[in-house]
Amino acid sequence: MAETFSVEDSVQLAVVERSGFIESRHAGSAVVLSPEGEVVRALGDVATPVFPRSALKPFQAVAVMTSGVTLRGEDAAIAMASHSGTAAHVALVDGLLGRVGLSDAALGCPATAPGDRVARDELIRRGGPKRRGYMTCSGKHAAMLNACVANEWPVEGYLDPEHPLQKRILDVLERLTGERPAASAIDGCGAPVHAITLTALARGIHKITTAQAGSPFALYRESAALTAAAREHGWAVAGPGQPDTVAIDRLGVFAKFGAEGVMVMSAPDGTTTALKVLDGSSRASTIIGLRLLAAAGALDDAAIDAVQTELDLWVMGGEHRVGEIRATV
Repeated sequence: MAETFSVEDSVQLAVVERSGFIESRHAGSAVVLSPEGEVVRALGDVATPVFPRSALKPFQAVAVMTSGVTLRGEDAAIAMASHSGTAAHVALVDGLLGRVGLSDAALGCPATAPGDRVARDELIRRGGPKRRGYMTCSGKHAAMLNACVANEWPVEGYLDPEHPLQKRILDVLERLTGERPAASAIDGCGAPVHAITLTALARGIHKITTAQAGSPFALYRESAALTAAAREHGWAVAGPGQPDTVAIDRLGVFAKFGAEGVMVMSAPDGTTTALKVLDGSSRASTIIGLRLLAAAGALDDAAIDAVQTELDLWVMGGEHRVGEIRATV
């Protein structure tokens, strides 16, 4: 059975400190690319493949957008989102489905309740059912269905790895990362997910986030459109109080978390990082990514300090702050 990088190949990325005592440690690996796309820092093993999980969504969105589907603004942002299921998020998902005459039932992701607490409480109060549209990946799925209709590909079975859409996504991933996946599996939402190295993941995100709108190549024009949409509509990428949204709105970074401790970020100047927390926890991944960008000179540490409360990194003792989750990079 193939495995990700080992404990021995990892480094400490963050700690949890309670009343001056280090209670827990998060180990993992990370890579940082310069604005020009060169590796300027590598921590741990950045050459062993990992599943990017939802950090793969920018590539999936670009694949849709270069398959005859015009997505701009909030529609592009929701296509790469891990959203929290607010009414505004679901309205975007329903809007994408409505473009091609489909309903929530066509989505291949599972039905869930909203992740957002306010939206979930409202659903419970009115006794509403779970919906596929509430699922955090539903924007991606709705965008995929748009590509199927635009190209007259079968809507049924659009998540099958052999479906033309999924082959298109794989092609775009390989073109942007310069790497052929070492393995493929099924993600939590039912879509294929592909294992690539952290270095390749960072390289692909760097190409997306530094692409020019005036490029003669559609791959880069659409990448530029996606990047602009994510930065302009951070709420759609995640949701109120969610770390990706906070990082985008407060610090101007392109941020996309992936389950099991994955994070990709690109600063406004193009400095890019990709990281994986080995134990799969995502609680420290945002602050690790931000501090890596700051250490590279792309962000200001004081500005990151200012959003600490919004990232909910405090360790509480009763009603008082007695420590914090902090990056050690």
